Amino acid sequence: MAFQIITIGTSLGGFHALKTLLGVLPQGFPLPVAVVQHRSFEESDIFATLLASHLQLPVLEVEDKQRIEGGRIYICPANYHLLVERSQFALSTDAPVLYARPAIDVLFESAADSFADGVVGILLTGMSRDGSAGLRKIKEKGGYTVVQDPSTAEGRTMPQSAISSMLVDRVLPIDQIGPFVLQLCADQRGAA
Repeated sequence: MAFQIITIGTSLGGFHALKTLLGVLPQGFPLPVAVVQHRSFEESDIFATLLASHLQLPVLEVEDKQRIEGGRIYICPANYHLLVERSQFALSTDAPVLYARPAIDVLFESAADSFADGVVGILLTGMSRDGSAGLRKIKEKGGYTVVQDPSTAEGRTMPQSAISSMLVDRVLPIDQIGPFVLQLCADQRGAA
């Protein structure tokens, strides 16, 4: 099955990591990219706009029941969980998971439920265990998992937690993840 969505989770140091990773994706990149970044409500208004100024793809802050389209980067708004429901996103105000809302696990697990082996899950810098359980579910459903090399992360706890709890497909420095994702998608198109 072809990859259908890229999911990314990050926390402390995430803006720089996202700018580095997503800045490599060219106009015309075919897949949707869904991002959960732990941040305070006060940062919410400017985050997507600031990120968009560094990227070639359009950046949208998700609205409830928004249709998922390729070639766009979808940012979860602060204080909501982001869920993937096959052809659309849903926002939830359910209780925080591991003290976080949005929680990376919620995004990863819902994407795995919706797209099974069509998911690429990428876990970046951060100082919590959020993301490990969701990444494990992506892997169990046949998706592909990538974790930032903790030595290149501002917050090493999150990537280290994932690496120690499961067999990750790839561990890469932040500056190699974007090019690797491009190669992964190109190889897949060539094999189709």
